[in-house]
Amino acid sequence: MTTNILLVGVGGQGTILMSKVLTAGLAQMGYDIKMSEIHGMSQRGGTVITQIRFGDKVYAPNIGEKEADVIVSFEKVEALRALPFLKNGGTMVTDEHEIYSMPVLTGKAEYPSNALVALAEAVENLAIIPARAKALELGNVRVQNICLLGALVKVLKLKGVDWKGLLASFVPEKALAINQQAFDAGYAMI
Repeated sequence: MTTNILLVGVGGQGTILMSKVLTAGLAQMGYDIKMSEIHGMSQRGGTVITQIRFGDKVYAPNIGEKEADVIVSFEKVEALRALPFLKNGGTMVTDEHEIYSMPVLTGKAEYPSNALVALAEAVENLAIIPARAKALELGNVRVQNICLLGALVKVLKLKGVDWKGLLASFVPEKALAINQQAFDAGYAMI
């Protein structure tokens, strides 16, 4: 059986780092893993999507519509955009945070005020968590991604890996403690 995960965010939120830590942990668990990254003007606040597929044997990294078992979103509108990929009965974990695109900032578009309501109506297994707010509370907004990683690890029941120890391979030593706290916080939110 193959599990399909879609990570969606905006450039600069740490989507790629999260995917690297996740795939390293899955590799330690002995899974075959395929990953694909899509960077849409990510350095300018554009969408970043990472597709991760793992299981006994995986042949391709791409996830089609209605194939994602789990979607993790760093922002509400990105969660709405990713909805067509979530399979029936799939799980979505999203941060409640809002990031305004350039059209919204310039007044040419409106940010959908009903994003969370629309998600709640469309997704049976929905977890809305304050990952960014928790990261700010911990003292560094950049650990939002690791907070979301903790939540994902719990959703998928990925045991047998020292996830907090694994972080040491990916973050500088001076940032390790706060990243470990963020992982614990995200894990506790689910």
